Amino acid sequence: MSREVLMLADALAREKNVERDIVFEALEMALASASKKRYDEDVDIRVAIDRNTGEYETYRRWLVVPDEAGLQEPDKEILSFEAKEQIADIEIGDFIEEQVESVAFGRIGAQTAKQVILQRIRDAEREQILNDYLERGENVMTGTVKRADKNGLIIESGRVEALLRRDQMIPKENLRSGDRVRGFILKVDREARGPQIELSRTAPDFLIKLFENEVPEMEQGLLEIKGAARDPGIRAKIAVVAHDKRIDPIGTCVGVRGTRVTAVRNEVAGEAVDIVLWSEDPAQFVIGALAPAQVQSIMVDEEKHAMDVVVDEENLAIAIGRSGQNVRLASELTGWHINIMTPEESAQKTEEESEKVRALFMEKLDVDQEVADILIEEGFNSLEEVAYVPLSEMLEIDAFDEDTVNELRTRARDSLLTMELAKEERVEEVSQDLRSLEGMTTNLVAKLAEGNVHTRDDLAELAVDELVEMTGINEEDAKALIMKARAHWFN
Repeated sequence: MSREVLMLADALAREKNVERDIVFEALEMALASASKKRYDEDVDIRVAIDRNTGEYETYRRWLVVPDEAGLQEPDKEILSFEAKEQIADIEIGDFIEEQVESVAFGRIGAQTAKQVILQRIRDAEREQILNDYLERGENVMTGTVKRADKNGLIIESGRVEALLRRDQMIPKENLRSGDRVRGFILKVDREARGPQIELSRTAPDFLIKLFENEVPEMEQGLLEIKGAARDPGIRAKIAVVAHDKRIDPIGTCVGVRGTRVTAVRNEVAGEAVDIVLWSEDPAQFVIGALAPAQVQSIMVDEEKHAMDVVVDEENLAIAIGRSGQNVRLASELTGWHINIMTPEESAQKTEEESEKVRALFMEKLDVDQEVADILIEEGFNSLEEVAYVPLSEMLEIDAFDEDTVNELRTRARDSLLTMELAKEERVEEVSQDLRSLEGMTTNLVAKLAEGNVHTRDDLAELAVDELVEMTGINEEDAKALIMKARAHWFN
């Protein structure tokens, strides 16, 4: 039997021009597959063939998993504590093995091994073709539409096939079999049974690569695209910066008589492209990104990562764009949340915020409205500023003498201390399981306590908008926090 295994391994290695090791691995897989058929349950079998003698042994094995994870596949897994009873120093991820009777190696085993080897060869060829293509370092694939299937279009480039999913196609774009098409390499899935490359024609990176192909100054490092935002097939914005002061970044991207930007637009179904100047100053970057709208003023809120942008009535519709398109693309491009408002709306918001600060100062500093208004006019917006702004700056306020300034600073510090103690008391009222939830901070716990949220279940029952209003965190973080709070419901 062992001699027969060695002879078969040598014959197949010569016939298929593959390494002997690949043949032995295929034989081991064939024997393991045959052994599994003896069991009713789904077991894990390993076969080991001695490369010199051809003798082989068969083992049933169990993967060691953490005790807290439990058994997901009882016929293939064993808990850590049980495994350690057999082998004291065994670790998670190791296997417990038990030798079982081997199946006889006959004609069926040889045939199965041959099929496995052929498949291994096809897989190796496919892997080599993919590797050869990816080694070129190209991010954009150019190919021909070969056929359509339920997932999208199959694009063929030489011997490589890629998948262009329907949700990665530009809307209303009608691609047919035989059409030449380009797409950005979005993903490479080596485990996929069909095409292992996935393409996208809607990704912002696709637009960036198209410009890089059209604008040689980018390859030379004289010009750089800092980011892009797209409404595929309709409108896009890209942010550019010149690393050489002699270059006009926008004009360079547009090209002579618009040739460069037109070439890109033709590739993306006529998508209009706004080219804006990138700036290190976030406010200036946002102003540029909102073009062609003219901005009157801008207020930056670093804490909320948001900007209030004031435009007049004439520019309001332009700034917002059709269905909010312009402001949405500008927000995606800059990474800032942008609130467009009229001068009247801005004045109303400013007055509402001043009223809140005025009420805070009058209550916590025990002062009348006149003193509170003086502080607001001088730019003070919080108790922390009153308490800790350098004394010299406060002494510059003409309406206050030194005694008044010192008294205001003392009252602000006392009030902050009282509020901090009250916050700590509120935090103590919150259950430990809520406080230990990932992403929870002391400040967040205090805000939840103010809203009568004291347990994990209280948080889990909140709607996203309720949590946003209560804590001031953004919608994405609020959604993630609520899902973490609900996790124990599903466990």
